[in-house]
Amino acid sequence: MFDHQDALDALNQSIPISEKLGLLHVFLRKKFGFIDRIAIALHEEKSDTLKTFVYSNSNNEPTLVHYESSLKDASSLQEILEKKRPRVVNDLAVFRAGSHQHTQIIEASGFGSSYTMPMYSNDNFFGFLFFNSYCKDVFTEQVLHYLDLFGHLLSLTVISEISNIRTLMASVKTANDIVHHRDFETGAHLDRMANYSRLIATHLADKYQLNDELIEHIFLFSPLHDIGKISVADSILLKPGKLDEAQYEEMKKHTTKGREIVDELLGNFGLGNMGHVDILRNIAQYHHEAVDGSGYPQGLKAHEIPVEARIVAVADVFDALTSRRPYKEAWHNQEAFDHLLKLSGTIFDQDCVNALVAQRDEIERIQAHFRENSGI
Repeated sequence: MFDHQDALDALNQSIPISEKLGLLHVFLRKKFGFIDRIAIALHEEKSDTLKTFVYSNSNNEPTLVHYESSLKDASSLQEILEKKRPRVVNDLAVFRAGSHQHTQIIEASGFGSSYTMPMYSNDNFFGFLFFNSYCKDVFTEQVLHYLDLFGHLLSLTVISEISNIRTLMASVKTANDIVHHRDFETGAHLDRMANYSRLIATHLADKYQLNDELIEHIFLFSPLHDIGKISVADSILLKPGKLDEAQYEEMKKHTTKGREIVDELLGNFGLGNMGHVDILRNIAQYHHEAVDGSGYPQGLKAHEIPVEARIVAVADVFDALTSRRPYKEAWHNQEAFDHLLKLSGTIFDQDCVNALVAQRDEIERIQAHFRENSGI
């Protein structure tokens, strides 16, 4: 009665989405050997950008990684959304004259045909799923029937994980609003620092072996860095002046408390085995560590500090410096750069600081898009 082995049983395991995609790709190639690449790009609604997320190539060579683009600039993909239907292109030569970078990269990779499925969650656009082949004229109706089934399975897997993260974030904000009737971080600040974190992570991707899946989780989890401040008394958190020694010691506890809250939330929501959840734990607990060991809560040094925490520390402080607060005016970007560079190698990770400073144009774009009180 139990002789049959479920070929996709591994999908039930707590493994990264990229590994699940690889398993599905291997399974698909047993029936359709010409499926050479499967890739997923996510849509970030607030900035209207498409970002590479996970991919699986039969030759194990990356085709399109660490890439993002404004959706409005991709007219061929826009057409898919307008029609709300998947698109079959059995000869990619029709896009040979295309000027969009994504089109040029796919063309240069030698693919002959593609099948593109839009992903939706409750009728809200979530991203795209791409099937590519080096062969032409292979996406027949019979093939598409199977790809639709696998495509929706993949979509549900991705949507489930990302939706879980967004649920966690919404829960934290709701708890904060109800219990304390305050908002210690503006939405614009969190959006900016999340995007700065993504900039830094992408810039350091090769050195620290960060794939797009890890980068996306750093982006998604970074706004929860100060989750532990929910437990800090208003008299300390909202004090306009400098904290005394006892108050500062109490404030420092928000890092370990943050880790505790994360674990409680994950347990309550049944998400303890969610992919890459240790990134969230590390960000909450270690974003105030310093590379010279003078930080807290554990006095970790240099590479003892998880890279995601080092990234978020730089992104958070940069935005705090360049944002107006009741007790200070906003610093100019150059002033903030100089301050971070001065403390680089002692308080802040040198690689992370240099990665941020190297992307001034992108920083200004983020600042322009996510202004305070912009309604975005």
